[in-house]
Amino acid sequence: MKPIVAMWSVALLAIPCQAAEETAAGLPRSRPEAQGIAPSAILAFVDEANDKIDSLHSFMLVRHGHVVAECWWAPYDAKTRHELYSLSKSFTSTAVGLAIAEGKLSLDDPVLKFFPEDAPDEPSSNLKAMRVHDLLRMSTGHQTEPRLFSPEGPRLAASNQSWVKAFLAHPVPFKPGTHFLYNTPATYMQSAIVQKVTGHTVLDYLRPRLFEPLGIENPTWGTSPQGISLGGYGLSIRTEDIAKFGQLYLQKGQWRGKQLVPAAWVEAATARQTSNGSNPQSDWDQGYGYQFWRARHGAYRGDGAFGQFCVVMPEQDAVVAITSGTNNMQAVLNLVWDKLLPAMSSTTLSDDEESYRKLQARLKNLTLPTLKATDSGRPPEGVSGKTYSFPANGQKLETLGLEFDDKNGPVTLVCRFNGGEKKRITCGQGEWKKGRLAIGQLPEQPAAACGAWTGDREYTARICLYETPFVFTFRLRFDDKQLRFDAKQNVSFRLAKMGQLVGEQK
Repeated sequence: MKPIVAMWSVALLAIPCQAAEETAAGLPRSRPEAQGIAPSAILAFVDEANDKIDSLHSFMLVRHGHVVAECWWAPYDAKTRHELYSLSKSFTSTAVGLAIAEGKLSLDDPVLKFFPEDAPDEPSSNLKAMRVHDLLRMSTGHQTEPRLFSPEGPRLAASNQSWVKAFLAHPVPFKPGTHFLYNTPATYMQSAIVQKVTGHTVLDYLRPRLFEPLGIENPTWGTSPQGISLGGYGLSIRTEDIAKFGQLYLQKGQWRGKQLVPAAWVEAATARQTSNGSNPQSDWDQGYGYQFWRARHGAYRGDGAFGQFCVVMPEQDAVVAITSGTNNMQAVLNLVWDKLLPAMSSTTLSDDEESYRKLQARLKNLTLPTLKATDSGRPPEGVSGKTYSFPANGQKLETLGLEFDDKNGPVTLVCRFNGGEKKRITCGQGEWKKGRLAIGQLPEQPAAACGAWTGDREYTARICLYETPFVFTFRLRFDDKQLRFDAKQNVSFRLAKMGQLVGEQK
């Protein structure tokens, strides 16, 4: 998925597996052995993910309808929503399927039918031929994605046009249905169509039909300047909510005796609707459905940038939900196929108390890496409480400073970005401390911080925006009345060097 975001754009304890118990909102829990999975295999998956993937944020495994393992890497937690990025597309597709079932539209409807006021004066024959079906399977006939937003974020470069109008104005050189192109704006158009025919945003349309029946509480979804749900990205829900969505599809749209989504839609949406490659080792070359990817081993999935996954495995009657912040999404899926898939037995297993205890202990103590002080790490004198000002810069950093008593005491980061107010966050020592912070052009939001004196007159802070995949590392080096500031981001759509900034003490 490829939404464009700004350079800066971007629970504490794992929940152990419990005896099977179903609540109104949650999935039932079970020991893994009762559902045919050895706890040692799950432990091997978690250990390798922790050691070799940078980094998973959460993991939930559902087998035969029961959660058999779940964990979060601090500061991420079970109660906090996580940005899904392109995994949002599968939810938008579901809204389209429901609207079709209600007779609001059909797969064969031309896209122009819904937006005559936004159509070009002389639409091409290919644009006229583009159907809802083509939007769903990423076969619109485009050679390049329409540009609905600028590189700095979801706003139009040509602000006098609606996003729908910008989409329809983009050249369509290929006959729709003949050319696969992963196309996030095409999902936005699906969202716009649903809103046009129902009078509700996709978010509001799905509330009574999907979110509330599944017990998905307080989902959020960003909108365009025209008030249309972004569709292709922007949805935020919890890890268990992802698992519920996958379980719903695994059950052919049924949930607790009710058919929430037509079974025929589930079948069509998760089938191969178009070919998109031939590499047998790539999970991105197995075909594409209606906003779902086909995968190896008979599986299918919704996924989003930096490793947001809802993997459905019909042959194993299993669902894997994962959130993460990684640049290597294939490595995450490889780990599922290598460690979890072979461990799924068709029969129950005898309890393995030793392995189960080890798994439980491991799941309770997962965390993203924190920072450790070095022997040479020493705070400078005359720095605590001082403010350093920076000239205008692309990172939008205006002022920065630290407050501390001594090397062994807590350190508070005090900063101001992009014309906002000064914000403060205390950095945990060997742990994540939660607070709120505004970074770059982003609004103030939940954040967690840790830090340490990592050199003589050098402090390093790590900031996790734990409703997103993004973690920032700030290195502050004090020299007389100057502060040299270096920053890096764990993942980004635009991996550009941020450059060192030099601030002067006020």
